Order: sequence, then C-alpha cells, then structure tokens
Amino acid sequence: MAEVVTDILVLALDIGGTNSRGEVLRWGSGTLSEPLAQASLPTPSGDGDGAVNTIITLCRTLLGALDEPTRALVAGIGLGVPGVLDTDRGVVTLASNVGWVNRPICADIEAAVGLPVYLTHDVTAAGAAEQRLGAGRGCDDVIAVFLGTGIAASITSGGHLVTGGVLPGGGRQPAGEIGHLPVDVHGPLCSCGQRGCLELMSSARAIGRRYSVARGVDPDGPDALTSRDVVAALGTDPVAKDVWDDATRYLAHGLLAVTIAVGATRIIMGGGLSQAGRVLTDSVRAHLVEQTRVASVPEIVTAQLGQRAGVLGVALHALDQIV
Repeated sequence: MAEVVTDILVLALDIGGTNSRGEVLRWGSGTLSEPLAQASLPTPSGDGDGAVNTIITLCRTLLGALDEPTRALVAGIGLGVPGVLDTDRGVVTLASNVGWVNRPICADIEAAVGLPVYLTHDVTAAGAAEQRLGAGRGCDDVIAVFLGTGIAASITSGGHLVTGGVLPGGGRQPAGEIGHLPVDVHGPLCSCGQRGCLELMSSARAIGRRYSVARGVDPDGPDALTSRDVVAALGTDPVAKDVWDDATRYLAHGLLAVTIAVGATRIIMGGGLSQAGRVLTDSVRAHLVEQTRVASVPEIVTAQLGQRAGVLGVALHALDQIV
C-alpha cells in the first residue's frame, strides 16, 4: 500500500466452515492495529440464510462495541469466504459448507448493515496477509499453501497477488486451487471429477484416511486415525513413515509444478498440517531436492500469523479497495 492510512477503519470477517471471526482494525505505520473490537460466532452448517444472519449479527456486534466517533471511521466491510466466488459481482457461486449457491452476499450484507462490502477468498486473504505481514515479508514471489481438510494456495508473483483472469463469458478463472492439481492420473477419483488431485494425496484428511486403512481402522469410524497420529508415530511405526513419505512426495510434486510456473522463491506452509513444523518442511524440502531439475528449490517456511491470517488478509483486501 503506497500511503499510510491512519483515519480509516475496516471491519474484517473470516467466514469458516465451523466458526466465523470478525475484527475492527486500523491501518497505520505500515501495519494493521491490534483489534479495536473482536467477536466470533459458530457458522451454521448448510444453512445459507442462517450464515447470512450470523454475518449480520457479527457486524452489528462489532460496530456496537465502538463509540460513535470511532464507528464513524469504519469505511467498509471485508468478507473472506471459502468456495467459488465471483468477486467482481460480489457473488458466492458455490460454498457448499455454508449453503450458498449464486448468493449475492455483498448486496445482502450491504442492505442490512449500510456499509460497502468487499469480497475475497479466505485462502487468498490468508496468503496475502502472510506475504505482506508474516512469513513472506521481503519476498515478492511466494506460494502460501494451506494444508487442512483440503489444500489451497495463495500465489504472489512480482509482488502482485494472482487472482485469475476474467473469462470471455464473464466470471473469473480461479487461481490457487492447487488442491485440484492432478498429481497422479491413475489415482482416486475426486469429487471434482478428476483423478489423483493433490488434496486426495496430501491433505491432513487424506493422510489420516490412508493411515487408518493401512492400520485396519475404519477411516469413517469413531476410532479413525488422523494426520497427528501419523506425525506422532514417525520413527516408531514404518507404516506411518510410508504414509508420510508418500504424502509429502506428492505435495512436493505439486509445489514444484507451481514453482516452475510462477517462479516462486519462497513457500509458506500454513493450515493445521503445518503444526508438524520441521517434520513437514524438512520432508517436503528433501523431496523437492530429489525432484527438481529445471528450477531451484525455494525456501520453505511455516506460516506466522496463525488463525488471524484470514482476518488480517481480508482487512488488507478491503483497505486496498477503499484507499
């Protein structure tokens, strides 16, 4: 951001599948303030109208926590949402966990709260925050990959966030959906219709499922094993080692493809699986060294901003539109 803004505040919301978080933040001295107000509420599952009401309640709660002079400085609402978005029109094309299909979410919130709403993808927001305020500071070419139930990434190239191009028929081409990068054309069938998508091979959920099956445990049952169990068993259970090696090899393969395409020099790993720390980064780095021939192996680090990354990135996105 070229100018330092000290008199504009933004209300930033990160809508997750389980919880929705919000903060009121001020930009100044090259960074975002500590929250002037913050709140969270459970996100209704599959209830589109309920999710909208939750967002409206969060907005009103956060604004109500401010005194009148401060409230008057709030210039807009940043909204980070998972799913397929048409950000130019402020429409959520599909967010199945929240229950939205072709939902004009910006118009809904603007009508209820009376402030402009700026929509962005939750992972795009989190990655942008890490690049500008966290583990990516000082680097203009970054892949921020978030590893949890699924896999998605935010890509910054030459200091610019890659958002995807506008299609001839309207709408925007998605960018950063590397969880659906095919890494094994003979692999399992994904719900998207492709085979061998990266998130079927390397996500936290995929790792837990594969370990459960290998240990004779129902992956959908109450005793299902998780990626945490795999990490805890490394060094003592050769089955866990095999599962981990396969998952991190596929992950390195997918990240190498993106690295070659965009020329990234740093990879940031976030999401629940990144809590494994060097167990994860060292394994991925070793596989990248094995696989890489044309490119150089990027620096690999873990995310720094934790659960606040989404809210901070949403705030940055909104401020970029306002200023």
